[in-house]
Amino acid sequence: MKVIIVENYEEASQEAAKIFINQVKEKPKSILGLATGSTPVRMYELLREDHEKNHTSYKDVKSYNLDEYFGLDASHPQSYHYFMYKNLFNGIDIKDENVHVPCGQGNIQENCDEYNKMLAENPIDIQLLGIGSNGHIGFNEPGTDFNSKTHYVDLKESTIKDNARLFFDGDEDAVPKQAISMGIQNIMDAKSVVLIACGKNKENAVKGMIEGPVTPELPASVLQNHKDVTVIIDKAAAALLEKEY
Repeated sequence: MKVIIVENYEEASQEAAKIFINQVKEKPKSILGLATGSTPVRMYELLREDHEKNHTSYKDVKSYNLDEYFGLDASHPQSYHYFMYKNLFNGIDIKDENVHVPCGQGNIQENCDEYNKMLAENPIDIQLLGIGSNGHIGFNEPGTDFNSKTHYVDLKESTIKDNARLFFDGDEDAVPKQAISMGIQNIMDAKSVVLIACGKNKENAVKGMIEGPVTPELPASVLQNHKDVTVIIDKAAAALLEKEY
């Protein structure tokens, strides 16, 4: 696990953007695993700026998102499908047919099975992650089996509170209570992983992920077993780390 400690969120976003831009330049047909939430917003802005300025092309790139709320139409302003177009896809030249976000409507199990089939046929080159304050990655909450594939999850109260604060004007009742998420095994199958974490509220999760035991009670700790992980954290998120990085 490579740990990069930077001053702040802006620097973390710049480091992550550089990695993804280099990936696409070196392999124009890259398959990207993408994430939503507040963490990647600035990184996606930097990718859009680079595309406009330097013409890095995504026309042959495929993307697969980690997760989606269940019960929201793709056009809903809080759906992750909508988020990705607003924050990234509308500003780059990726083709609509190459964009994949789990379907949040219809037959939940069929949607999971179809997504797993696509992931098996399209191995992800580089997977972007954030980390929840309880250590979740994707919507894989504490206790999720490390062998899990794309599945239907009930969101923990802490995750609902976090998402209400960030995206639903504080209204916990407006946050869907279920989601579809890539499983931990899907994430571990990615050839490389980049995780961004910033802020004091992430310090306990970051400590457990990097220096704690590998346990399903802190899902991100499984990344200690991955062969190619880069963790980019600001000083606030790194506050509890005991080793030198």
